[in-house]
This record gives sequence, C-alpha cells and structure tokens, in this order.
Amino acid sequence: MAKIKDSEHRVTVMAEVVFPNDTNPIGIVHGGRIIQLMDIASAICAQMHAGKIAVTAGIDKVSFKQPARLGDILTIKAHITRTFNTSMEIYAEVWAMRLPALIPFLANDAYFTFVALDEQAKPTAVPALKPVTRGEKKQYKDALGRRKHRLS
Repeated sequence: MAKIKDSEHRVTVMAEVVFPNDTNPIGIVHGGRIIQLMDIASAICAQMHAGKIAVTAGIDKVSFKQPARLGDILTIKAHITRTFNTSMEIYAEVWAMRLPALIPFLANDAYFTFVALDEQAKPTAVPALKPVTRGEKKQYKDALGRRKHRLS
C-alpha cells in the first residue's frame, strides 16, 4: 500500500443522503445532525494529519446558511487550516444538492479545534502544517486570530 502524501490528507470529503430520521417534522435537517457529520469529517482530517487519535476540543462560529432538506445529497468537506503544539484547527463546510437540479449550495460551515492524544490519552505534539497556496496561507494566518479570540 502506498503512503499517503501530506497534501492528500489535508482534506476529508464525505457524502450523505438526508433521510426522514435526520429531519424535523417539516423536512429540514436537524442542526445537531449537520454538526455531527461535520465533526466526523473534521476528526478524520485531524487524525490523518496527526497520525494519532484526535478529539474535539471546541467548535467555533457555526453558521447555518441555508436549510438542507429531506432527500438532499450532502457533501461534507473538512480541511486543516493550522496546527499549533498539540491542537489543529479544521474548517468544515456542508454543501447540499437537491434533485433534480443538483445545484450545490452552502448549507453550513464551522471551525473545529481538535487535540491529538497519545496512548495515555494525554495531549501530544502534532506535525506542523505547511501552507502552500495563497488561500491556505490566508487561512493559516487567520487561524491565529481565531485562536486568540477563543482563548480570551
């Protein structure tokens, strides 16, 4: 099996279909279900980067932009924006598509903070992230401001 390159595990993409048990009585997806899917994609992204178990330490700025509904196809994308000593910031977004048009729209986004754990469940160092593109460099820089805000 080939080793995954650093750039290949910066992004996690998952897909889901919205079923009746995911919705409220008027067919809109429960916010908690959306956050759960984002958390799972973000955890995979963090663990792939750290090479260790990573746990959710916080969720910042959850924005519900447009409602996803029964039958919609959801694409959950998570990517790492910055690493610190033992923590990582992950940006997650949920795109929804409705049949028959299948035109994607942004339903939700949020920033997640994950902490990597060692075998004794203690915080442990994570590899540094090296932003490459202009967009990655901007997110990397902006993450420091979000972190300062979280810690204040």
